[in-house]
Amino acid sequence: MMIPSPWRADFPAIAALQRQDQTYLDNAATTQKPQALLDALAHYYANGAANVHRAQHLPGAHATQAFEDSRSKVAQWLNARDCGQIVFTHGATSALNLLAYGLEHLFHPGDEIVISALEHHANLLPWQQLAQRRDLKLVILPLDAEGVIDLAAAVHLIGPRTRLLAVSQLSNVLGAWQPLPALLTMAKVHGALTVVDGAQGVVHGRHDVQALGCDFYVFSSHKLYGPDGLGVLFGRNEALEQLRPWQFGGEMVLDANYHDARFRPAPLGFEAGTPPIASVIGLGATLDYLGALDQEAVSAHEAALHDYLLKGLQARNGIRLLGKPQLALASFVVEGVHNSDLAHLLTEQGIAVRAGHHCAMPLLKSLELAGAIRVSLALYNDSEDLERFFEALDQALELLR
Repeated sequence: MMIPSPWRADFPAIAALQRQDQTYLDNAATTQKPQALLDALAHYYANGAANVHRAQHLPGAHATQAFEDSRSKVAQWLNARDCGQIVFTHGATSALNLLAYGLEHLFHPGDEIVISALEHHANLLPWQQLAQRRDLKLVILPLDAEGVIDLAAAVHLIGPRTRLLAVSQLSNVLGAWQPLPALLTMAKVHGALTVVDGAQGVVHGRHDVQALGCDFYVFSSHKLYGPDGLGVLFGRNEALEQLRPWQFGGEMVLDANYHDARFRPAPLGFEAGTPPIASVIGLGATLDYLGALDQEAVSAHEAALHDYLLKGLQARNGIRLLGKPQLALASFVVEGVHNSDLAHLLTEQGIAVRAGHHCAMPLLKSLELAGAIRVSLALYNDSEDLERFFEALDQALELLR
């Protein structure tokens, strides 16, 4: 069955990779970029780069306008109440560290932070280290056999000592949507703050943060077909008021003396120093591009391609999928074959997939695995990409078995 991608030509790097005999299937790590983004970056740099917010000259005014237009586009993409709820950071990891340090003053010894067993290191280590600094208890929600957070267990683990719940929307290893509505409701009953790591989830479909009801939502631009070095933190106004700055410098100052200072409120109060201006402008162009696509067609394409991937893997003997992947990716191991050996042979055949623990080492340890192969899809992939992968996989396994 042929599954073509009508958007493939919008991404120049795909054609360049094909000329190098490369098939790119590592999209959960980072995505290729649309021509619309490349054009926006070239326009900004070629027509006069300038710093934002503080300059009175015309180039500064143009840069500030484009920068703040992108903030509005992100707010619209997430259906935030207003653009002041959107803080730009240097990545999802930076955003989560901002939260861990900026909310630290709210915690007292014995308080509990709840995360899940599937979290990426970016949504584990900041909370782990906060727990160590403040003598807190880090509570881990277990998973069921399908790779979904166990709600029956969560009811007993989210309790009156819970001060914060931080969970991923879509697992970067297991490819499973997590039951956020139920989890967020449990946390709210106990007055806990809620953080959603949307780094993987934001790429697939449009997500309404008002309907979701979380206090904070974070994602990375580079996974959403945008530039790297840029993250987004959404925060409800009431939640942002509890957040304290964790980085200090220019831009975020309201008034400064030698021995004290006052800082701006969100969002600028959390954007110390020169922000990633070009990346922010580029993300705005990417959202314009994505917003113009037929969302139903994109979703149908992603679903068909994912089904094609799963059926191809399940048809091969000795392959075990991790969990029950629902969208975008599949992680697997092969009986008697080391994941790094398999990845090496795939790489030699021009297949770009990822091997290892996928920045979720505790999850892989809990599965008693040293690592796994992950194939991850994007809207520009097609069935021919997967056929090349399957052919390379068969040849590699023939050598390794």
